[in-house]
Amino acid sequence: MSPRGGDRPMVPKADFRSYYGRPIVRPAPWTHDIAAYLFTGGLAAGSALLAAGGQATGRPRLRRAGRVAALGAVTASGYFLVADLGRPERFHHMLRVAKPTSPMSMGTWIFSAFSAAAGAAAVAEAAPLVPSRLVRKVLPPVGSAAGLAAGAIAPALATYTAVLLADTATPSWHAAYPELPFVFAGSALASGAGVGLIADPSPPARRMAVLGAALELYGAHRIETTKGLLSEPYATGTAGRLLRAGRALTAAGVAGAVLGRRSRMVSALSGLSLLAASAITRFGIFDGGMASARDPRYTVIPQKSRIAGKSTD
Repeated sequence: MSPRGGDRPMVPKADFRSYYGRPIVRPAPWTHDIAAYLFTGGLAAGSALLAAGGQATGRPRLRRAGRVAALGAVTASGYFLVADLGRPERFHHMLRVAKPTSPMSMGTWIFSAFSAAAGAAAVAEAAPLVPSRLVRKVLPPVGSAAGLAAGAIAPALATYTAVLLADTATPSWHAAYPELPFVFAGSALASGAGVGLIADPSPPARRMAVLGAALELYGAHRIETTKGLLSEPYATGTAGRLLRAGRALTAAGVAGAVLGRRSRMVSALSGLSLLAASAITRFGIFDGGMASARDPRYTVIPQKSRIAGKSTD
């Protein structure tokens, strides 16, 4: 009997340990190559949007920088993706089918379509160097069409990886499914703006930096503060340090973009800050999700809370 006369429970309260201390949810079999892929894919998308903006507003330096950066970034993305897959033919095999319900299948097609468009747009920038008069005449309009196509595909490229992460059983990624697209879209815009601030610090690049930073900071704040226990992996450990550093660099970059408009040096430093922030943020999101999969309590405690909530309905 308890001191107050009630029954005393004889069975101790269950804790969140798993069998043999092993994770309940198997962590995604991804290395930091995928974290790098998240960054370079976003950079490619943001750079393509920058190039399309430069094309639409008659800013050739902005257009050229965006197209070249988009091709370089998407090439790096291909390398990181193939490195994680292990064998190049595995990427080719994913193109055999198209499954609208599979983020990975759709992402493969989005990536392939974007790569073709970004490649054609970047090649068109070399038109003045081509000896053939016919080719010099044909390349610019082809590049214009390809640049607009890459810009149109860019939002899907920037955000499909957010859907891919949220579609896994990884607790902190899955819980953040409403906000991850905002973080990834904002990060892509900010990194593209970073390229613009380095190459041609014009008003479109500055506005792009402000918009991207706002989306990224809003999404990251929501992820780190509104998911209860599942926000913890994003605020502690390696992920927490990376995301705090990313916020600081994003804030510094956007402040420099707005206040340093008369200085090419300040603009360039702001661009580098935004690029670094985008990379660090992607690695922070990646590490936070992986940490949540390794610790059983991030699976068990939220499940118990959901069951308890249903039992009181």
